[in-house]
Amino acid sequence: MGPPAAAAPSLHDFCTISGCDNHPLGHFLLASFSPSLSVQLALKNALRYFPSSFHEVLAPEFAKELRDYGHIYMYRFCPRIEMRAYPIQEYPCKTIQAAAIMHMIMNNLDPAVAQFPQELVTYGGNGQVFSNWAQFWLVMHYLSEMTEDQTLVMYSGHPLGLFPSHRNAPRLVITNGMVIPNYSSRDEYEKLFAMGVTMYGQMTAGSYCYIGPQGIVHGTVLTVLNAGRRYLGVENLAGKVFVTSGLGGMSGAQAKAAVIAGCVGIIAEVDEAALLKRHQQGWLMEITSSLDHCIAQLREAKKKKMALSLGYHGNVVDLWERLAEEFNTTGELLADLGSDQTSCHNPFNGGYYPVQLSFKEANQLMSSNPVKFRTLVQESLRRQVAAINRLSDQGMFFWDYGNAFLLEAQRAGADIEKRGANKAEFRYPSYVQHIMGDIFSLGFGPFRWVCTSGNPEDLATTDFIATSVLEKAVLQGVTASVKQQYSDNIRWIQEARKHNLVVGSQARILYSDQKGRVAIALAINRSIAEGKIKAPVVLSRDHHDVSGTDSPYRETSNIYDGSAFCADMAVQNFVGDSFRGATWVALHNGGGVGCYSSGKTLKQPRGTCGPPDVVGFQLP
Repeated sequence: MGPPAAAAPSLHDFCTISGCDNHPLGHFLLASFSPSLSVQLALKNALRYFPSSFHEVLAPEFAKELRDYGHIYMYRFCPRIEMRAYPIQEYPCKTIQAAAIMHMIMNNLDPAVAQFPQELVTYGGNGQVFSNWAQFWLVMHYLSEMTEDQTLVMYSGHPLGLFPSHRNAPRLVITNGMVIPNYSSRDEYEKLFAMGVTMYGQMTAGSYCYIGPQGIVHGTVLTVLNAGRRYLGVENLAGKVFVTSGLGGMSGAQAKAAVIAGCVGIIAEVDEAALLKRHQQGWLMEITSSLDHCIAQLREAKKKKMALSLGYHGNVVDLWERLAEEFNTTGELLADLGSDQTSCHNPFNGGYYPVQLSFKEANQLMSSNPVKFRTLVQESLRRQVAAINRLSDQGMFFWDYGNAFLLEAQRAGADIEKRGANKAEFRYPSYVQHIMGDIFSLGFGPFRWVCTSGNPEDLATTDFIATSVLEKAVLQGVTASVKQQYSDNIRWIQEARKHNLVVGSQARILYSDQKGRVAIALAINRSIAEGKIKAPVVLSRDHHDVSGTDSPYRETSNIYDGSAFCADMAVQNFVGDSFRGATWVALHNGGGVGCYSSGKTLKQPRGTCGPPDVVGFQLP
């Protein structure tokens, strides 16, 4: 794979990625805030990727994109090839590490995986791989030319270039969304994004480590299981009801997690395309647009103690208010557990849809009257919280999923603050504070691997290896708390294979401690050397991994020594891993709680695929 042809293709050559969703948003219109100078800067930044002889043709197109969408995506250069994670040997690279990175990039943009692939958005509404398609082509070109003595440097989607390094240095160093604190606000971000000088990489979009909705399923399963243990005092969730929202790239994991955990999962989603996508992939068992049918199915599954994932095509506020109405009229509390995974880090640009409007009406108002749209979103948040509070007062347990839901509800004036506490404390805990924090404190976090051969047999081999390692560790003796996690992990691997969780690359996620992941990695290494696994394996982590993220409303919400708002930990991870053998490292401002809000997230996902004497990579 190389750069595009020298001449810009004609307009009729514009290519869509087959099977993908178009981004429904107008984003943020640059003209709404800036003089012509900002527009000129945005065009200049976009045109720098092309010879001046093509500027006359491209400038009007880019100006129209900027006017229509608030950003220049360069749709004309959307690739014609089928976008997916090809077997690693098919990439024309000089180093196997570069080929592995290409494998991961193309997986992030696979229409079966990505939320809005034409806009290079992998998940979370606006979490991008690159800022535009010119950057995609340049990065793939650089990777095809890279040697083992070079490092590619990425500035918020922009490839700064290949720089001399050495074979044990990272092949790729990424930063996304780094902004001077005084300008680190939502409004400033929108301006900088429109001008093409920064981008939001979410957690694993801009680091090229996304593995589809499976990447969050294990954590979601653990969250639901441990919520049952903590709040309901049960090990078996049969007959228990979990109500939430969102079936997008990350939130789509909730449907499968509910079934694996054995409960009844009712998930609201306003975007029919997202519902159909999860249903077609086998992640969602049923879809209904009728609240009456939804409640009837809930009651039947609850009574029969059936595991069920039911997608409600409608607004989650309507669902919560109906559940509150059912309690008011019958006295029956239908929901045992509740949460929310709307993209509230981006509530006014499509992350949260107000209940007063249809999906189509909301998208139109978002662009035509953003002030009114904001007002409706905040009114909707207040209504949602009121219904949740009503059910919570009767015994339902609700938690924040780190998506800034409680934060935005507070800003909207909802009754969300903890009684008698300061304004930084909410009446509902984050999932880290009450559920996952204890697991993190034991050193368990997301250990992920991708079999770059693309062969399901390789993934099956790694599953067997991981299960064997964990079973051996339990037999050798571990503490009761660690044994619980290892037992949950063994169950997870068995359920993951049974439920066919792979979407895109042949990948697996497993919450493991340091002892477990080192043993698994070394066993994978041996299997590659022995030819039992046919190609290199990429090892990575995500935002939940221990010490990988500083986020006071999410990963570090259970830190009480005053340092929850400090970001030294993630930065030290990023720098330290770069000289301890990581093949690529990434540092992001932003994540599930959003970019440039009062709760910043600095994070560092990493991909390790080399050297043989470290972890995860061995030449066949």
